[in-house]
Amino acid sequence: MNQILLITDGCSNVGISPVVAAAQAYAEGITVNVVGVVDQGDLGEFGSAEIEEIARAGGGLSRLAHTKQLSQTVQMLTRKTVAQTIQHAVQRELKQVFGSSSIESLPPDKRGEVVRVIDELGETSKLRVALLIDASASMKPKLQAVEEAIRDLVLSLQARQGSSEIAVFHFPGTAYGEDCMLDLDWTSNVNGMTSLFPRLQMRGTTPTGPALMGVIDFYRKADYGSRKNDGTDGMMSDYVV
Repeated sequence: MNQILLITDGCSNVGISPVVAAAQAYAEGITVNVVGVVDQGDLGEFGSAEIEEIARAGGGLSRLAHTKQLSQTVQMLTRKTVAQTIQHAVQRELKQVFGSSSIESLPPDKRGEVVRVIDELGETSKLRVALLIDASASMKPKLQAVEEAIRDLVLSLQARQGSSEIAVFHFPGTAYGEDCMLDLDWTSNVNGMTSLFPRLQMRGTTPTGPALMGVIDFYRKADYGSRKNDGTDGMMSDYVV
């Protein structure tokens, strides 16, 4: 299961729309989940709307959090989206086998077995999370909360029975660039995570869309030659942009 977990306050202002980029990610089998750390006022409302749109286009979930709640929100969102991804896959199989995608429509004994399988797969399936951190100037007051959220996310992934890998990016890579910067390549060894925090210098613009495209390209390179044609054609998402 491939995911992008975006931590941002919204309000992108450079490059391609992040909603378009999120739809592209979902078309390539990557779920985009968004944790919004937003302020009060008109700017916060605008950021919140964008955060919801990004997650919807990316087939994922969005949650808004205050800085004190950020760590718990990141963990919860990761667990919840894993369960959601597996449930959707199981529902597709149910429709083929039973002609119905509703778990509730199954007989009680079958229903219990399906729920047990979903729970088990949530803990044992391989998970890859690309953590994408908004390091624009407006996020500077929230840096400490972001650091705590990363630490807690790592602990949560380590507690899973299945293998978990994490990669970490921040954007912008330069003060006024449109790029994102890779801070940590795919790894299940997270002992060096604390060394990332000094690199997170909050500055510059908010190129959320280009950053998402950069992470999509990173996934493409990692998966090059490893995927076979799955018979799908076009976008997996029902979100049209």
